[in-house]
Amino acid sequence: MPSALKTSPTETDCLVIGAGPAALFLIFELGLLEIECHVVDVLPHAGGQCMALYADKPIYDIPSRPRSTGRELVNDLLAQAAPFKPQFHLGQQVSALELQADARWLATTSSGQGFLCKTLVIAAGVGAFTPRKLAHLDLAALEGTQVFYAPTQDAANKHIVIYGGGEEAVQASLACLAKQPASVRLVYRRDKLDVDGDLQLAFNQAVADGVIDFKAGQIQELSHSHMSLATPTEHTEQLRFDELWVMQGLTPQLGPLAHWGLAMAKKQIIVNTENFCTSEPAIFAIGDVNTYPGKRKLIVSAFHEATLAAYGVAALVYPGQKIALEYTTASPRLHQLLGVSSS
Repeated sequence: MPSALKTSPTETDCLVIGAGPAALFLIFELGLLEIECHVVDVLPHAGGQCMALYADKPIYDIPSRPRSTGRELVNDLLAQAAPFKPQFHLGQQVSALELQADARWLATTSSGQGFLCKTLVIAAGVGAFTPRKLAHLDLAALEGTQVFYAPTQDAANKHIVIYGGGEEAVQASLACLAKQPASVRLVYRRDKLDVDGDLQLAFNQAVADGVIDFKAGQIQELSHSHMSLATPTEHTEQLRFDELWVMQGLTPQLGPLAHWGLAMAKKQIIVNTENFCTSEPAIFAIGDVNTYPGKRKLIVSAFHEATLAAYGVAALVYPGQKIALEYTTASPRLHQLLGVSSS
C-alpha cells in the first residue's frame, strides 16, 4: 500500500472528481447505465460553484425552469441522483493519480483515502475552491488550532477575531454572537465594508450596542494569544484572540490535476466531443474544466457532456457490449432502477 494511503483503497467502476451540477447529473446518467461511482470534492458540501458562489442568486437559463437559484438546482439534482446512492467524500482533494499495472487508476486524496477505479471523470469546474488566505503571513502552524477559514462550532467564552469585509465575514460575526463568545471583533483592511442593505444596518447596530468591535487595519503578526494590527493611521495595536477566522471568500485553483500529464490548453483539459475523453483513454472531463472547439461554459452544455461521458465510461466498464439507448419514459428496467411505477 502506498505510504500516503491510510487504508486500503476503495474499488469502484468510476471515480468522479467534483460535485457540481455537471457531476451530479453525471451520477444520474451513470446510474441509468448501472455504473457505481464515488465522488470526491474539496468543498464540505455538494454543489460546486453553484453553492459556493451563487447559492441564493437566480439562474435563468436552465431548460424548463424560468428561474432557479443555485441551491434549488443542486437540491433537485441531488434528489434526481438519490436512487443510485452515490457515495460522496467531501472536504478532500484528489492529490495524486497513478496508473496501475492492471490499467486501473489509483487516486489518492489529501486525507489519505484511496480509490482504485476503472474510469475517472474530472468535473472540477474552474478548479478546486479553496479559502483565500492572508498572503503576507504564513499561518500554517496555527491552522486548525487557532486559525480557521470557516466559523467553528465552539466559540463560547472565546475571544473571536474575524478577518474579512464581505457578506460572509459580516454574517459570521453576527451569527457568532449566538455562541456566547467572550468577544467578537471584525477586522478589515479598510474602514468601509463591502456590504449594504439590511446586513449593513444589522452590523452597524451590533457595533453601536457594543457587542461587536470593528477595527480597520492589517494583521502583521500572531502569537498564541495576541495579534499585531497595523491601522490606517500607522498605529500598531495588540489584539487578544483565541481564534482567528479568515473569511475572504473562496478562490478556484486547478491544483494537482494540472500535473497529471493530460493534454491541456490555457489551464483547461482538452477533450474530444464524442465522449469527452481526455488524452488518457479512461479519463474523461466535463464542465468548465474542459475545452474543445466551440466550447461554451454553460450548465446546459455540461449536462450534455455528462450524458455522452457516461456512455464513454460504460464502453470501458462493459467492454465488448453494445450499450443500448433506453428512454426513461418507457423502459421497465429504468423504472425499476428509479423506483417508479411502469404503469
